[in-house]
Amino acid sequence: MPAVMDDRIVILGAGQAGARLAEALRDGGHTGPVTLVGAEAHPPYERPQLSKEMLLDPGASLTPIKPVAGWGMAGIRLLTGMAATGVDAASRSVTLADGQVLRWDRLVFATGTRPRRLPLLEAGPVPVLYLRTVEDALDLRRRLRPGLRLAVLGGGVIGLEVAAAAMKQGCSVDLVEAAPRLLSRAVPPLVAGRLSARHALAGVGLHVGRQAVGMADGGVILDDGRVLPADLVLIGIGVEPCIDLALPLGIADADGIRVDAQGRTAQPGIFAIGDVASQWSRWHGRWSRVETWANAQNQALATAASLLGRDQPHADAPWFWSDQYDLTLQACGDATTGEMVVRGDPQGAFATIHLVDGHINGATSINAPGDMAALRRLVTARAAIAADQLADPGFHLRRAVAALPKS
Repeated sequence: MPAVMDDRIVILGAGQAGARLAEALRDGGHTGPVTLVGAEAHPPYERPQLSKEMLLDPGASLTPIKPVAGWGMAGIRLLTGMAATGVDAASRSVTLADGQVLRWDRLVFATGTRPRRLPLLEAGPVPVLYLRTVEDALDLRRRLRPGLRLAVLGGGVIGLEVAAAAMKQGCSVDLVEAAPRLLSRAVPPLVAGRLSARHALAGVGLHVGRQAVGMADGGVILDDGRVLPADLVLIGIGVEPCIDLALPLGIADADGIRVDAQGRTAQPGIFAIGDVASQWSRWHGRWSRVETWANAQNQALATAASLLGRDQPHADAPWFWSDQYDLTLQACGDATTGEMVVRGDPQGAFATIHLVDGHINGATSINAPGDMAALRRLVTARAAIAADQLADPGFHLRRAVAALPKS
């Protein structure tokens, strides 16, 4: 089928995925109208900084994906501070909060996610914050000060990065995680233990296998009856996909909007990308959403290629990174199952490599960026390499990458 290069494309969501898609359409030669609709008042910006630089540096400012004038120069209509309220597949239209109606030939959902909330705690006497937008990050940064008692609920990446930033600001931090250990869905126990030890060394009180069940004056009540003293609570217990507009179209469920490797949904002309998209993972063997910067970036490029009539499926292994104190964690693929191989010193720089049926299915690293650069390629290819070779520091991972079949 010949590529359609001049039709009307509307993108709902002006985050990393939506913005990169709009850019890639123009860069790829699409000449028709491209409209990018964002509920936030800001033009598209880089989101990883919210739990990193913006909490540590009072002078850090928002990093836009493109200067404001650049969107117009690229011929992209950018609507910020504008929520969509309805989508009609029959008339191929989107209704906005101000009553404006946008017509589309192809529609892309890039609506992302929103934090899971704990309303019971929000009604208590201690201020409760979430971290999702730049306003959230600035509010949290203003509040972090020496002596502040911060309770962080959630031992995932966001919670751990906030805990590390707060400790650097002189706060007292307690972190509560319902699972038996930190990052239980993302990294193996060896890596979680290294991170736990580093946070404990910094002075963070770790409370794993515990849940917050309420608030008391001056603290958070845990399910074992203890009260953690707190002047502020940061909740980071995960997110849920923003699927309100997609549900009536029959393309979404509680796990997100299901798409193929080119971003296509079951509805002709409708696509989904980024955190809201549920994709088949050959590393995990199930449908899942991938809530990472790398996925938002790369899936957007693959979907843009699909919209431009090119066959370029999104096939990269899921990958993320996290900076905590002097540790840089990276994880790729499924690093929680299979035979684990340790490469390097677990008390220094090291990687774990996870084999399923002899194939590299996942990897993590701490302070070993060179190894991870190669491992990401090997995980994506699900390369077959013997465990004893991978564990040998003299075995060159880059040479293994060079030996991969050329696609």
